Amino acid sequence: MPKRPTILQVLPAMTSGGVERGTVEISLAIVRAGWKSLVASSGGPMVTGVSYTGGEHINLPLESKNPWVMYQNYHALVEVIKRHDVSIIHARSRAPAWSAYYAAKKTGIPFVTTFHGVYGLESDWKRRYNSIMVKGDRVIAVSNYIRDHILKEYECDPSKITVIHRGADLAVFHPDNIAKGQLEILTKAWRLPEEPAPIILMPGRFSRWKGHEVLIKALAKLPNQHFLCIMMGDSTNHPDYTEELKKLVIREKLEGRVRFAPNSKYMSEAYTLAEVVVVPSIEPEAFGRVPVEAQAMGKIVVTTNHGGAMETVVEGETGFLVEPNNVDAMARALQLVMEMGKDRKLEMEQAAINHVWEHFSADLMRQKTLDVYQSLL
Repeated sequence: MPKRPTILQVLPAMTSGGVERGTVEISLAIVRAGWKSLVASSGGPMVTGVSYTGGEHINLPLESKNPWVMYQNYHALVEVIKRHDVSIIHARSRAPAWSAYYAAKKTGIPFVTTFHGVYGLESDWKRRYNSIMVKGDRVIAVSNYIRDHILKEYECDPSKITVIHRGADLAVFHPDNIAKGQLEILTKAWRLPEEPAPIILMPGRFSRWKGHEVLIKALAKLPNQHFLCIMMGDSTNHPDYTEELKKLVIREKLEGRVRFAPNSKYMSEAYTLAEVVVVPSIEPEAFGRVPVEAQAMGKIVVTTNHGGAMETVVEGETGFLVEPNNVDAMARALQLVMEMGKDRKLEMEQAAINHVWEHFSADLMRQKTLDVYQSLL
């Protein structure tokens, strides 16, 4: 009887974010394939997600960049590989990748990495530190934008790189799968007016590069001021920036038409309430889940024409791509959506759904990742 493969994913922690969600999704794929899934990290609230998939979590201080701790993690991973007869080790972040790389060499198993973002290149030391992510026997890039970045900045055999776009869970992000109770919770949390106004939704943590200022200034230029913009995201790390935005709202005379809201676990319901979803990032997103999730919910997306968005939004068919940091272009695109006729809007919304189902489902992402593993077994 052939051996059942065991895949070990390593990352700093199981907190919240795209890397962590991707880890859980691949754990599910591994278990569904009849294989064994292990995840090693320093822990966090999303450990329960690993357990729900049928995977096993191993607690190690993999978030540490301390060289001595990384060396200890190397030895610990060697023991994990031997104890569980691990077939492949898959690293998703730089610090744990260094430990995983040497553990893979010591035990003679394949080493896979996922290059999730554009890392800083301020110094030769930083470039060397980042370079661990291209040392995999296979390197997964989350977009063609990231693949091009790897080939431009690092020495890497192009044949080792596989582009696997992130995927939306279409069982969750589907217009028919909405919970009425959760819609009511959001309606109250957002203090939506009894007389409905079109909702412009911008999900994303409050960080300057996300482009909140561009959107606020664009909203002030809209000739029809009948809208409500909800900016939702985590502001704990940048409270001063959030205060700046609130003052900008007052200066642009948008009080009552722009509201700030915290993150919500009810994202499919949040998209449902929106007329249009905006991602105005002034720096490129490595991939960007929001445009994909929003399109899966049948929403027109307005985003900036760089990074992963160039691959996930079809200009004029599923949404609109505008120049980064261009207030006038953003305003024009928003006005176009807000004034769009019903038939044209329905056509674009259905095209958005079809686009995601064809190219960006979580099932497709999971299968492509399993194919990478299979090529190494």
